[in-house]
Amino acid sequence: MPGEVDLTVSTNKTQFPVTGARQLAYVLIEATPSQAMASVQMPLNLSLVLDKSGSMSGHKIADLRSAAKMAIDQLTPEDIVSLVIFDDTASVVFASQRAADKQVLKSAVDRIRDGGGTHISFGMSKGLTELDKQLGPNRVNRMILLTDGETFGDEKNCIALAERAGTAGIPIHAFGLGEDWIEALLDAIADASGGTSDYIDRPEKIATAFQRTVKAVQSAVVQNASLVLRLTSGAAPRAIWRVTPMISRLGAQHLSDRDVQAGLGELGKGQGQSVLIELLLPARGAGKYRVAQAEVSYDVPSAGLTAEKVKTDIVVELTTDPQAARQHDPRVMNIVEKVTAHKLQTRALDAAAAGDALAASRQLRAAATRLLELGEADLADTAQKEADRLQAEGKMSSSGTKKLRYETRKLTMNLVDDELVGDE
Repeated sequence: MPGEVDLTVSTNKTQFPVTGARQLAYVLIEATPSQAMASVQMPLNLSLVLDKSGSMSGHKIADLRSAAKMAIDQLTPEDIVSLVIFDDTASVVFASQRAADKQVLKSAVDRIRDGGGTHISFGMSKGLTELDKQLGPNRVNRMILLTDGETFGDEKNCIALAERAGTAGIPIHAFGLGEDWIEALLDAIADASGGTSDYIDRPEKIATAFQRTVKAVQSAVVQNASLVLRLTSGAAPRAIWRVTPMISRLGAQHLSDRDVQAGLGELGKGQGQSVLIELLLPARGAGKYRVAQAEVSYDVPSAGLTAEKVKTDIVVELTTDPQAARQHDPRVMNIVEKVTAHKLQTRALDAAAAGDALAASRQLRAAATRLLELGEADLADTAQKEADRLQAEGKMSSSGTKKLRYETRKLTMNLVDDELVGDE
């Protein structure tokens, strides 16, 4: 069926000034499953891989059990689910099976007890084994991984397993709980598998994180989406950012001197994905110009469709009227400001990691100003406090680093319905 994906383009200005030189435009491209896909839902093949080491004692293990049971409650009888727990060993609490008898599955969750050390790769390996049993293109295949600590000497194995998952089409959603886990490792696991990584600061927020993730996975109806920009002479992308559901810089592959490709992955019902392109425009006189064509290719496994395409032109208008050139699209500019805040904190964290406390604190203060202007008072306060800490002590706190790294990625995230997530 035609029209599975809607594609729209917006720019930061309705008209750009004639400058006689190249200038920067921000182009927002939104790819969303159409209304025709509203009734489509692909069954899941999900594995929960959860840390039950000794550091998970008390509220952590209790909240983890509650979150796992709430995730099970979200599944349909057609979904496949498995549960693996790990410490310095790993075991399968229940093997890959349909989520038909939820009470039996939740009773198995209630028997989980904390204890032992932490070897993340052991849990990942068993989780992939369970996922392999029902792996296929007509299911959304996923692993949800949670840990609260550092793994012991198996980091390379974790990355190798994540790469294997990515090759098999199994993105991993990796969550770090508390302060004592390594961001670089979970980020690498997510990147290698095509998944995401995130920070949960308190145990009572595990349920919200799991619910949001399961809901997002259940909404995925379009697979293997890819964006190709076909540029006219003189136009060039400076950077390409995914802005929904979370902010991240997309790697771009040059197919030719004028064609650039970026992988999008899955598109979910109701939201899809939005991409912000920092596009350099060629110098031209007044008038309307087609500067690029955006093409999204995609698969819809439930309908047996592969390599379908939707296209739209990117057109800009140049004017000699100074007043007209000052008019902005407030929605696009709000997204630009959020991406800018994310970039500032990323540069700050990079500078701090390199030992340049002065540059890091300066970037953090700039980020704090942007965040405050965006109404993100809590994040702005964190950025300001970490800038002060850098100047006084020469380093940032673990909690502040994690909060800034992960929360600024979610500045553009839409809120999940209250009835699904509850109050945090």
